[in-house]
Amino acid sequence: MSNPRPDGITPSQTVGPYFKYGLTPNGEYEWNDAFTSNLLTPDVSGERIRVEGKVYDGDGAVIPDCMLEIWQADSQGRFSDPQDARALPNSSFKGFGRCGTDKSGGYSFDTIKPGVVPDADGKPQAPHIGLAVFARGMLLHLYTRIYFEDEAGNATDSTLALVPADRRATLIARRNAGAGSVYTFDIHLQGDNETVFFDV
Repeated sequence: MSNPRPDGITPSQTVGPYFKYGLTPNGEYEWNDAFTSNLLTPDVSGERIRVEGKVYDGDGAVIPDCMLEIWQADSQGRFSDPQDARALPNSSFKGFGRCGTDKSGGYSFDTIKPGVVPDADGKPQAPHIGLAVFARGMLLHLYTRIYFEDEAGNATDSTLALVPADRRATLIARRNAGAGSVYTFDIHLQGDNETVFFDV
């Protein structure tokens, strides 16, 4: 059989679309998801919230097969990780969640509002959630943060301070009036409303 590419080089693989049954089955298959969009556990304390939104491509079209992962501290600013000596061993809250977008590009996470965590210099950071975005056509996933509009700490957060003032709104989740503890955070991969992504 002849090699279609004489140099033997094959193209790199993108990070999507995904094998839905393996990474984002969302209850549509006959086994439990390893990770879900519901991070709530019976013993977790703090304000229970939902973060929801849609993912858009550069043309403003929704992306129906995107995968999102979040990582966050608990309501006291502690991570469920052996490297965080402040973590509470009696809590089963893991702070990690995963979901796929639906046909309308929508997603949602049920979790708790994270607490204040220190930055590398020990200064307090505003409550936030780390977010990784995986989508078709991308060779590498993207990293960003979700901040909350009703947090006074946003004004002094060292990471937000790195972002030009006119772009910070792309990192702020808006609390839905009349919807309880529901925040909206839309993600734009490109275009005029492109979400700020970080080089980490």
